[in-house]
Amino acid sequence: MSKIQHIGIFTSGGDAPGMNAALFAVVKTAETLGIKVSGIRRGFEGLIDDDLIPLQSQQLQKQMHLGGTILKTARSERFRSKPGQEKSLQTIKDNKIDALIAIGGDGTFRGMLSLSSISNIPFIGIPGTIDNDIAGTDYTLGFDSAVNTAIKCIDNIRDTAESHNRVFLVEVMGRDSGYISIYSGLSCGADSILIPESAQDFTYLLEKIKNYSSEDAFIVVVAEGDEVSVEEVSSKIRSVNTDIDLRIAKLGHIQRGGNPSAQDRMLGIRLGVLATKALFQGESNKMAGIRNNMPTLSAFESRVKEHIIDAELQALLTLFCK
Repeated sequence: MSKIQHIGIFTSGGDAPGMNAALFAVVKTAETLGIKVSGIRRGFEGLIDDDLIPLQSQQLQKQMHLGGTILKTARSERFRSKPGQEKSLQTIKDNKIDALIAIGGDGTFRGMLSLSSISNIPFIGIPGTIDNDIAGTDYTLGFDSAVNTAIKCIDNIRDTAESHNRVFLVEVMGRDSGYISIYSGLSCGADSILIPESAQDFTYLLEKIKNYSSEDAFIVVVAEGDEVSVEEVSSKIRSVNTDIDLRIAKLGHIQRGGNPSAQDRMLGIRLGVLATKALFQGESNKMAGIRNNMPTLSAFESRVKEHIIDAELQALLTLFCK
């Protein structure tokens, strides 16, 4: 039988739609196993400050459809220091927490690895980031919702672009990952998609637009982490074609908000159940993920940022945007 009687759970880094669904699934599963769950507010900051609240599935069931995270989130500089990590361990000891579940991205996971280097507390990670840049899972929490939001915005922009025969540069989020840009751009029939993982796409764009003269809209989706900023892209385009009417639209944090999609709700539920059962069964230092639509656990040491755009996606970009 598991020795775990009390799990602490927190969300850290950037918020992502689906986090609340994962919280609900963790607590619901833990209750069936006779395990208490406490929510740690504001990520590592709350772990340092002993900011804990009790969690019950009955309440979370009413909140699982919400975007953001009811536990709040923050980026913690204090946790990077030894005193911050030691205070975190004291919080764990004082509250008799037997295991941790962390929902977040690569920064969150690196923080947990730092904690594991000075303690033996078991933990499981749930990948929650709209950027979809974590190895070991096909999709991360929030990615599908962010893409759907971007698609809606780009579709709306196309309406006005068509009315005015305009070129629109639409900047989407993703930090230094091009997944949101690829999925939203291809799904909206963008004329060009610029991603950090490829330098050739910018060459394709300039070649394509230098002789552009049409009554159709011309949509360019630009990943925010691309080496060439959207303003620089605008300047380059104007230098090769002075006749176009060009506008820039930055979607920004609107992509983080809103209720999670059905896919992200189900992903949160599946990962939450997997993470809780894994701890109960004695697993530690693992990340819960979905590979080929099957729940999977992978070693935490290898769950870092991944910027590899596979050959199929690269081929699609070339086919539709060259």
